[in-house]
Amino acid sequence: MSFETKKEVLEWYERQPRALTPEFISNIAWNDVKNYELNEKFIPILIYMRDVEVLTDMYYRELRRTPTGKDPHISKFMERWGTEEITHGEVLNRFLNEAGIETGEQWKEQVQSSVSKLYKVNAYLITTLTNLIGEKFTATHMTFGAIHELSTGQAYRRMMKMANHPVLTDILTAILREESAHTRFYASVARIELARNEFAQKVARFIVNKFYTPVGQGSRPKKQTHYSIGTLFNGSEGLEWVERTITRKVQALPGFDGLTKISDTVAEIQSRQFA
Repeated sequence: MSFETKKEVLEWYERQPRALTPEFISNIAWNDVKNYELNEKFIPILIYMRDVEVLTDMYYRELRRTPTGKDPHISKFMERWGTEEITHGEVLNRFLNEAGIETGEQWKEQVQSSVSKLYKVNAYLITTLTNLIGEKFTATHMTFGAIHELSTGQAYRRMMKMANHPVLTDILTAILREESAHTRFYASVARIELARNEFAQKVARFIVNKFYTPVGQGSRPKKQTHYSIGTLFNGSEGLEWVERTITRKVQALPGFDGLTKISDTVAEIQSRQFA
């Protein structure tokens, strides 16, 4: 199914059912979490994933200051998107607790307060600058959203494959259903916005090619980002996975033919981590 307007994309998204309903969460086999081995190397990554999910609210607040965030179709999507992302973080935190990793009752507040002031100032300034470009920057916002959602989804798939923990697999499968809907919304709106004019394509491609960083980097320390990517997408097989499931899909967007920034970034992280 292809879409011609943002209204059509939003209507499709709103028809998608929630996967992480209260009933689903209550029926997760929480008591079985400790019955299966969880390799310690995945714990920092699960914490990273949890943190990135709950910090989407900060991104949403900044985006609401821009023409993109004020677009009625995008803002309506983001209201539900933000709620779903926070739920993802809460469920991952519960899994960590059931696995024996204590996080404390104030973990969300601690995550939010740990974001550096420099990052917050930079985010504010960048948002202010994007307002100068106006609505034509919506294509860039939506392209970044598509890239980050694609990357998040593939990170969850890699975690499922590598950790091989039945309860975690059930949780991530449900999260992926919602993340896939997010990805399609972002990518569909990005495609619509990019197709409108060549200027939007040139701006989006330039920004992604020059300033792309993996999802979470900045709000989380770079070493955590690199550890997560280097572990989940290690070796030539991991790089091929990124090429096939992320890079080629980004290249299919109008104006992004031949862009290899995502694959190049992962390859650089690999080389630094294992040098």
